[in-house]
Amino acid sequence: MKKNTHLYLIKSDPLYQNQLLAKFINSVMKEGKKSVAQTQVYNALKDIEKKGQKALDVFTKAIDNVSPRMEVRAKRVGGAAYQVPSEVRGNRKTSLAFRWIIESARRKSNKDFPTFALKLASELLDASRGEGEAIKKRSTTHKMAEANKVFSHFRW
Repeated sequence: MKKNTHLYLIKSDPLYQNQLLAKFINSVMKEGKKSVAQTQVYNALKDIEKKGQKALDVFTKAIDNVSPRMEVRAKRVGGAAYQVPSEVRGNRKTSLAFRWIIESARRKSNKDFPTFALKLASELLDASRGEGEAIKKRSTTHKMAEANKVFSHFRW
């Protein structure tokens, strides 16, 4: 199976001139509605600014804190499937972090946070402090890798 080696160039976002934020906006986007996703993310960052913190610093720290170092992958050996721990590479690290932050923000209660922007701001602040659902997801992934360290000799 040939892997796709072609990587697309993503322009940095118009407000903060940050390429990582542009990728995050693309991850938030649903059904091709980029302007809606941009508005939601920028409103979340404005909400973080209102709380007296630099939005871009909080965003990058949250992504760094949520990015996993290890994960488990299924490997079939002799008819049995083993959960083999492996190191997570750069692009997958950030995409998993994006996915977990967005997923946990979408799962937050509508009663506490009426808009997605408020949910996202809350989740980014929590993740930058090392708390929240996305951090729990990362720690669960690390625990799985640690528990299956016995099978690390099956690495490919």
